[in-house]
Amino acid sequence: MPGAEKKFRFRVHPLFLAAGLASAFTGDLLLFLAAALAAAEHECAHAFVARRYGFALDRLVLMPYGAVLSGDISGIGKKQELAVLAAGPLANAATALAFVALWWLFPETYPYTDTAAQVSFSLFLVNLLPAYPLDGGRMLHILLSPLGEKRAVRICRAVTFLTAAGVLAYFVRTCFSRPAFSALIFAVLLGAGAFGGGRYSRMTFSREKNLSRGLEERRVVISAEKTVQDAFRFLREEKYLVLVLFTGGEFLGELTEEEYLRAVSEGKWSEPLGELLPKF
Repeated sequence: MPGAEKKFRFRVHPLFLAAGLASAFTGDLLLFLAAALAAAEHECAHAFVARRYGFALDRLVLMPYGAVLSGDISGIGKKQELAVLAAGPLANAATALAFVALWWLFPETYPYTDTAAQVSFSLFLVNLLPAYPLDGGRMLHILLSPLGEKRAVRICRAVTFLTAAGVLAYFVRTCFSRPAFSALIFAVLLGAGAFGGGRYSRMTFSREKNLSRGLEERRVVISAEKTVQDAFRFLREEKYLVLVLFTGGEFLGELTEEEYLRAVSEGKWSEPLGELLPKF
């Protein structure tokens, strides 16, 4: 269910462990761990801001190339989604600045933290690139949405391919000295991302399973002038929602979960809740 309150699930992919073992043999274990922590921080920042808006991004998987976060943000507004997307890079930027402040106060810590700071700052910059599946690519998709979905997707894919081509060209250049295979992997990921979308994956939810074991009722008092979008964050998987509507300080009526979800399924996100009450 959109907005369902679920436990945050964390998983480590077997390839991540294999990559970590390989880094230990090549002497890059510190860099690998710093990148993994920075990626986890990045995705957790996305999840935190999404939860503040009442949406669930609650499945985090550590992969050899970073971290993958998934969940449900169906129905989220454009401004809200932009805030969710910006949260990850900003968290990395804040961490990098925190390390700089640490060096200013305690210069002796620099040799032990410079790698972590560089990784955080690099992750901040890379994710601002306007290419799928990076945050910058998703932001570009949202900003171009007034042009129409098809045109926005075409432009985003073209920009992603150009970005991938630039990274690939950089890899080719490094082959004449010390090949940067990480750039090759990044170019491949961007090329594959060109065929992806600009939003997180969707979750499905069945109410029947919960009804069979009983549900508590959750009553939320809210202004009838608020929209369907505004009330979206009150949905919970383990509770049955009833919206108690007031206008001008007076009771107007109640909306059952079925009535509210019917409006959600019809895409009436900007509809005032008071307009959903049955007309007699």
